[in-house]
Amino acid sequence: MASLILKMSVSLDGYVAPPDRSAGWEAAGRSPDGASWVLETVSNASVHLMGAATYAQWADYWPSAPGPFAKPMNDLPKIVFSGSLKSADWAETTIISGDLTEEVTRLKQEHSGGYLLVQGGARFARSLVRTGLIDEYRLVVHPVITGSGEQLFTAPLTIEPISTTAFSAGAVAHVFAARS
Repeated sequence: MASLILKMSVSLDGYVAPPDRSAGWEAAGRSPDGASWVLETVSNASVHLMGAATYAQWADYWPSAPGPFAKPMNDLPKIVFSGSLKSADWAETTIISGDLTEEVTRLKQEHSGGYLLVQGGARFARSLVRTGLIDEYRLVVHPVITGSGEQLFTAPLTIEPISTTAFSAGAVAHVFAARS
């Protein structure tokens, strides 16, 4: 059975997106060693899960993007969870509209090699946290204060620390296992 891993960028004050959902804040603390860590996380996944909002942004960007992240982002099979999206033009994309818990459970059973990776999308990530199906949290904390915004965790959750990696420009990756 495959593991479900959630990789998210988090501000020092605990937000995964500012109130206006703008990008760029996560550049604080970005470094080549941090990028290598994220690239390894993405490259070793067997499937990428996302919600419709993340799909819309990434499908416009990644197919023609340069750089080392483009290949795994484009080659990795993508599963989009959406009740409204009817078609997907980005290669290797499947749309699922069924019950989130049932579908993720099915996907975990079907994909025995590698892991399922969720990256980005605060609302979708919160929905997955609520299912209790996430096996591992890879949280990259950036040295920036957003002051407010979207939170990932909205209820108590017990997690077990696995590792911490400090990167050269100040971001820190914390990896946690979910506790049963």
